[in-house]
Amino acid sequence: MPRTCVVALDVGGTRIKAGLVDVEHRVLADQVHDTGRQDGPEAVVERVLDVLDELAGQARDQGLTPVAAGVVLPGIVDEAAGRVVFSANIGWRDLPLAGQLAERTGLPAAVGHDVRAGGLAESVLGAGRDQRDLLFLPIGTGIAGAMIMDGRPYAGGGYAGEIGHTRVDPDGPPCPCGGAGCLESYAAASSIGRRYSELHGGGERVSAAEVAERVAAGEPQAVAIWQDAVEALATALHTYVTICAPRLVVVGGGLSESGELLLAPLREALAARLTFQRVPRIVRAALGDRAGLLGAALLAWRAAEDHSH
Repeated sequence: MPRTCVVALDVGGTRIKAGLVDVEHRVLADQVHDTGRQDGPEAVVERVLDVLDELAGQARDQGLTPVAAGVVLPGIVDEAAGRVVFSANIGWRDLPLAGQLAERTGLPAAVGHDVRAGGLAESVLGAGRDQRDLLFLPIGTGIAGAMIMDGRPYAGGGYAGEIGHTRVDPDGPPCPCGGAGCLESYAAASSIGRRYSELHGGGERVSAAEVAERVAAGEPQAVAIWQDAVEALATALHTYVTICAPRLVVVGGGLSESGELLLAPLREALAARLTFQRVPRIVRAALGDRAGLLGAALLAWRAAEDHSH
């Protein structure tokens, strides 16, 4: 029986993470490429197709048989149609990407949202592999959410999971989304660093990781901004838990690197808000920055299975 694999790509605004993944979810080859979005959206499509071609050829050279391809990316993605509705980071709009992938490679192809794919990977292979209902909450430059319900990511036609734009303060600052007082304005890593810098006149650019270090050292201003972020997260999670009742919240992204400095007060703040609702466990993600790539591989394996049927 031939050794099979899938080709998986996690396409971001600056980098493409690519790999070959076998049926046991082992990454057999690992590459990183520049997305090259400065060259325009069509050039990025060609780069994605070229990387897929190169990896499929590499697989065959190693005696492997590629059976499907999976590509995930940020934006509004209609997985069922295999279409990128809109991706601001890359510049794609109304792009039938799955069809282009299949035509170029001759393989069944799947296209997905990077965070939903990461949530799927955490639910199958990572911190949530014992749960069928969970929220994957990566906190980085922005905040997104992957709603895993009964073992499957819920997409809502590509619009589901935008928890970063939950309004946590009606009188809060304006958000680039057009709203005001959004969760991202308080709890995204970029916002934590920016708010701390503004307290000090804006001259020193401070990262969220540096703010976390100052929180651990007990610096009052850092602690206050950190607590604002925790309270905002707890407010948004209170709404989500009340409506969707996940048993588990898996926190990922750069801010999760702070570990219990974030998770312990978040558990406490959320529990204080809940009354009749089921209190979820809150844990750190297990797959790190490979979650999107492994999620793309899982989508590809599902496409291969559907094709075989």
